[in-house]
Amino acid sequence: LIIAILMGYFGPRMKVNVYTTTSANLMLREIGISIFLAAVGLGAGSNFIASITGGGYWWILYGAMITIIPTFVVGVVGRVFFKLNFYQICGLISGACTNPPVLAFAQNAYGSNYTSVNYATVYPLTMFMRVLMAQLMILLALA
Repeated sequence: LIIAILMGYFGPRMKVNVYTTTSANLMLREIGISIFLAAVGLGAGSNFIASITGGGYWWILYGAMITIIPTFVVGVVGRVFFKLNFYQICGLISGACTNPPVLAFAQNAYGSNYTSVNYATVYPLTMFMRVLMAQLMILLALA
């Protein structure tokens, strides 16, 4: 970071070319995130089998429930009870999943920001409910 700041400050004054192509920039980003994820995985992986066999599979089940149940409920309720169209349901599901890539897909498919309204409607409630449900699941697991 310090080198980058110094290069940004002194580079133009000393006629140092600091330009990189877009492809090289993207490659460096991908290598950086890959190395970071590998380091995190190696650090966490030493206790992986012991944590799974020691009851960690319940936490995996809880995580799957937190992910799948809201998505399914929002899709079914939106379609069956409210008769929403595909793009509205995509916005609702992306908000229920708190997943911006699904929102981007729906916006590209529809060609406008029509789905963003539904995303913004559901997102705050979903974030609140995820935190609340995670706390309730922890309390139930400890009881």
